[in-house]
Order: sequence, then C-alpha cells, then structure tokens
Amino acid sequence: MNRREAIQRTVLALGYAISAPALAGVLKGCKAAPELSYKPVFFTEDQARTIAELAEIIIPKTSTPGAKDAGVPGFIDSMLNEVYEKEDQDSFLKGLAAFEEDAKNTYAEFFTDCKPEDQVALFKKHHDEALAAAGSGGPTGWWNTEAGADKPFILKVKELTLLGFFTSEPGATQVLQYNQVPGPYQGCVPLAEVGKAWAT
Repeated sequence: MNRREAIQRTVLALGYAISAPALAGVLKGCKAAPELSYKPVFFTEDQARTIAELAEIIIPKTSTPGAKDAGVPGFIDSMLNEVYEKEDQDSFLKGLAAFEEDAKNTYAEFFTDCKPEDQVALFKKHHDEALAAAGSGGPTGWWNTEAGADKPFILKVKELTLLGFFTSEPGATQVLQYNQVPGPYQGCVPLAEVGKAWAT
C-alpha cells in the first residue's frame, strides 16, 4: 500500500465514523410533524399539535372515534379564540408553555416529538398533580366551573376536550345514544333497557 491509498482509506474510515452519528441526528430530526385537520386561528401550529395530541390521549380512537376524528382540536382553538376572555386565554397559553417546558426538561424534546408512552406519562403526571391541587375527592371534583383562570391547564384541556367531543356529531351519534325525536319523557328507566347514556 502506498501513501496515497493509506490517506484515502483513513479519510474514508474517518468519514464513516463522523457521518454515522450525524446521519442519525439528521434522520431523527426528519420525523414528520403530526398533521392538523384544521387551520389554527388562536394557536400556533406547534401549539395546535400539542393540543391535538393531548385531546387524543384524553379520548383515544378505539372502536369509537377519538378526539381528532371528532374535530376536538379545532373546537378548542375556536373556543379559546371566540369565547374565552383575555385573562383566560393568557392563563391557558401560560399553562401550555409550562407543560411544553416540562416535556423539554423531562424528555429533552417537544411534547409532540416524545414517544407515545412518554406523552401519556407526562399527561398522567400533570393530571394527577392537578387533581391533587384541586382537592378532588372523586371523579367529578375537577369540573369546578368557578375556578376560571385558576384551574390547572391540564384540567382546562380535559374540560374542553370532553365538551367538544360529546357535542360533536361523532361523539353524540356513535358514542352516546342518539335519536332526533326521542319520544315521550320517561323519568326513570333502567339503563339495561336503553343501552347507554343519551345525547338528546
């Protein structure tokens, strides 16, 4: 082997050693961002993706539609843009920023870039902390309408997700019992006779 061949082989080996980690970093950075089914008005695109993932964690797609299928992320965007007061909007965005910051501190990534199991774990952590802070003694203690801007961020997302889902067509017709004209009022009917809760 002459000097020229030795230099070429050294450069080639060094190139492989340097480019392998660089290539891995580039490929990780090329992960496609989740697609949005609507054009956000209130949120930035990144914020909207985070809200969409949180809503889907709260109501995932199973044999019934999930939050994304029902258009819940767009509903949340519209509610914040058109209904919420400035103070509540600011509080929501502050909570969202703190949630994203916790994702970066915990997993060194944006929430939407985390693995699905890490997303669920972070949601559960914030949800459990929020319920403890709200002093919830039961499953409905989080639904405190008096809290307003003071309500923990994750509980605001949960509230809006449930409201948006169960007032949507997929939520009302495929998850709840739906009949446009349900007939006469019957105040006390065994649940076994009617199947599931009614949307109408």
